[in-house]
Amino acid sequence: MASVVEYKGLKAGYHCGYCDSEEGKVSCGMWAHSMTVQDYQDLIDRGWRRSGKYVYKPVMNQTCCPQYTIRCRPLQFQPSKSHKKVLKKMLKFLAKGEISKGNYEDDPMEPTMEDTVAGDFGLINKLDIQCDLKTLSGDLTESFDSEEKKKGKSPKKGESNEFIQSQDIEEKLGSGEPSHPVKMPMAPKPGKGADLSKPPCRKAKEIRKERKRLKLMQQNPAGELEGFQAQGEPPSLFPPKANKSNQPKSLEDLIFESLPENASHKLEVRVVRSSPPSSQFKATFQESYQVYKRYQMVIHKDPPDKPTVSQFTRFLCSSPLEAENPPNGPDCGYGSFHQQYWLDGRIIAVGVIDILPYCVSSVYLYYDPDYSFLSLGVYSALREIAFTRQLHQKTSQLSYYYMGFYIHSCPKMKYKGQYRPSDLLCPETYVWVPIEQCLPSLENSKYCRFNQDPEAVDEGRSKDPDRLQVFHKKAIMPYGVYKKQQKDPGEEAAVLQYARLVGQTCSERMLLFRN
Repeated sequence: MASVVEYKGLKAGYHCGYCDSEEGKVSCGMWAHSMTVQDYQDLIDRGWRRSGKYVYKPVMNQTCCPQYTIRCRPLQFQPSKSHKKVLKKMLKFLAKGEISKGNYEDDPMEPTMEDTVAGDFGLINKLDIQCDLKTLSGDLTESFDSEEKKKGKSPKKGESNEFIQSQDIEEKLGSGEPSHPVKMPMAPKPGKGADLSKPPCRKAKEIRKERKRLKLMQQNPAGELEGFQAQGEPPSLFPPKANKSNQPKSLEDLIFESLPENASHKLEVRVVRSSPPSSQFKATFQESYQVYKRYQMVIHKDPPDKPTVSQFTRFLCSSPLEAENPPNGPDCGYGSFHQQYWLDGRIIAVGVIDILPYCVSSVYLYYDPDYSFLSLGVYSALREIAFTRQLHQKTSQLSYYYMGFYIHSCPKMKYKGQYRPSDLLCPETYVWVPIEQCLPSLENSKYCRFNQDPEAVDEGRSKDPDRLQVFHKKAIMPYGVYKKQQKDPGEEAAVLQYARLVGQTCSERMLLFRN
């Protein structure tokens, strides 16, 4: 099935959830009736992001708080001191029920879902009704059934596998699959007075060891090093060394440290497909929604009638992404998932994620406010990084963790820069630039082109808009044919703006629905 999108154009002068400006926000958006994971991967690599089925792109040189797409490189990731503290705190809590003292309320926090697309919130409600055109899906199905028959494709598999990862790694997993941990988009808070423009300090010895490790990985990119997968444990990225004592612990060592027989608590992380909803997702929907509702009321101070089931469904369960289960892909398949954190048989947090061809992309995290002391924002981000590393072992091109947007001008959003190494997306040429190189420029100006080569251009730009695919009156046609039937001069401007924002490749693959 091809992606089908309805471009909604530019929206300017509305409320910003980051700086609270009443009319500083500027973005372009489209409603995605359906979208392939490859198209969404290509769109997020051009600065787009989804909220439910609404896909939007900030107008970077006009909006009050420029939002730069940020990705972490999990294969080289080293947890910082503050990350290790959070992981140790969780282990102590699980092992002995210990609750550490101290200020944990300043766990970093995303703005609410509707803040991220603030002025679009009402629009999305309307679009949900207007755009779920039954006729559209019917027309499309007809167009595609004939195409697929020609190609002789088999129908999609139904429900994908679901994964459970227990903190108690000795336990044999019922599915026989290595289970998966995962989390959502919150991240660690910068240390007091931390200089964000510098990577976290590390000893020279540690750096040499990391280089050696990376060399091993390059020789064996799929991570298939023999003899190092412990029973019931997620495969470790690196083989064990004889001199384990002075080796810095890996992220996996810190997360999956074995617990005593009589541990006070048991934590399991389950990945369940949210779209289309799997049986496990449906069975836990109500419990998951109640956690979301409490989170919005306590953490974001929503009134009790605001976090409704329909709002929860629209933003965090509905997704335009088509589920795909290719043989060389991850065992759980590609698409949209909820990563559920189960403590002693109850859901205490949920990370909403998309699994795409090259990355795990964080969408949102919500958690039970009673467990704020566990710094679940940071903990879940670290679990998601470990999850990405795990998926990489089978699917070697899946090697990045996208954390959404980095907003340098908003202090509460700068924490994402603490997961190193990470890159920001240049808003003009769409190349990735290490964050250390971007920060000095961002100190001087909210909007920056990160690509230092003045000659560089957007290589994926729209070069031939006539080849863009349009879906109009039950027929699929190139824009070159469609425009000859159009009299409205505004129509051409809208289509060309869309082509420029999505780039040539997506414009030729996705179907632009015009009414």
